[in-house]
Amino acid sequence: MTEHKQKTAIVTGSSKGIGAAIAQRLAKDGMAVVVNYSRDAEAANAVVSKIEADGGRALAVAADIGTAHAMASLFDAAEEAFGGVDILVNNAGMMQLSPLASVEDDAFERQIAVNLGGVFRGMREGARRLRDGGRIISFSSSVVGLYQPTYGVYAATKAAVEAMTHILAKELGARNITVNAVAPGPVETDLFMQGKPDELVKTIAGMNPFKRLGQPDDIANVVSFLASPDAGWVNGQVIRANGGVI
Repeated sequence: MTEHKQKTAIVTGSSKGIGAAIAQRLAKDGMAVVVNYSRDAEAANAVVSKIEADGGRALAVAADIGTAHAMASLFDAAEEAFGGVDILVNNAGMMQLSPLASVEDDAFERQIAVNLGGVFRGMREGARRLRDGGRIISFSSSVVGLYQPTYGVYAATKAAVEAMTHILAKELGARNITVNAVAPGPVETDLFMQGKPDELVKTIAGMNPFKRLGQPDDIANVVSFLASPDAGWVNGQVIRANGGVI
């Protein structure tokens, strides 16, 4: 990547869970980080405080990526605070599970707006405003491939993210910007654990050869690699970080 005094990363949906782990890891790697949140300012500020306590630089910025102007506002904030953007991590997303026959229009439209529209606008803004040599890292899911019942709409949005990843990687090659996606399997976050009985959690954990759930740091480590100079020859790929479940 083109050298700057300090690289800057935007991580959407980074007030908790996988996003918070990514923000903290990229800060540990030496980057200034924009910690994006939609509603929970307290959690986002806690992530910023942790980064700053460890000697890093971070800024919490509110923006609902399911809305039209959110991504532009994140880039504006990053450029004003840190001078430019080198890394975009399209992490934020939502999941509402239901058999296709039972999906309500509101649930469909919201998942499309956040999981697909938010990532599309992130990719578009990144393509326009990332510094040369940058990185775009988006999130798919290993349910694209597992094709489990009730995941129809969610999996469809993530399959679209994968398609855009492959295409944008070819469009940005002249600027030495890599475009990749990470497709986690089940990860032990509050969102994943909510409402699941212990027996179901054990069953899901047993689906991969390691017989455990992924941890947020497992995914943050993969993102850290893709954001690093070492991943300069990795482009247009979807990395299934799932312990071997598929």
